[in-house]
Amino acid sequence: MDVIFQPWPWYVAGPLIALTMALLLYTGRRFGVSSNFETLCAIGGAGKVSDYFKIDWKKNTWSLVFVAGSIIGGYLGGNYLMPEQGVELASGTVEVLTSYGFEDPGSTFLPSEVFDFEKIGLAGWLLLIVGGFLVGFGARYAGGCTSGHAISGLSNLQLPSLIAVIGFFIGGLTVVWVIYPLIF
Repeated sequence: MDVIFQPWPWYVAGPLIALTMALLLYTGRRFGVSSNFETLCAIGGAGKVSDYFKIDWKKNTWSLVFVAGSIIGGYLGGNYLMPEQGVELASGTVEVLTSYGFEDPGSTFLPSEVFDFEKIGLAGWLLLIVGGFLVGFGARYAGGCTSGHAISGLSNLQLPSLIAVIGFFIGGLTVVWVIYPLIF
């Protein structure tokens, strides 16, 4: 029997996210992923080098379990739950992706031009390294990551989170429509 995996519809996933946020607010916890790097650095002894990392990391272990679950879930989803059929794309999107060098846009969920380490090349590796540094710097400078600001910060009606989310969108659109076409 073939099992077909479909994403959960918005009317199931949305309320589950809202329920999770309500539980976090009730227990006095915040949702975010980038703060886990602080916790990992504190566990590794970075508090000996910088006062910033002198925190009680034991109160954040629940968040490390969340991140570990996200990594394990991503691996399982990408390797065992991935549908075999491709993605239905608009013809304009196929044309743009083809002009960027994608061989068969939409034939798979994970195109080899992006997810195959052998095809990335030097420019791709440099982009990953510089992009990773900029994401880390941006998350630290903004006081949190996209998920933390967009889900937790906005649900708490925090103005800095609204400003950060607007900045994330402007930055993402700029990269996709201006910088990416210049590089590739």
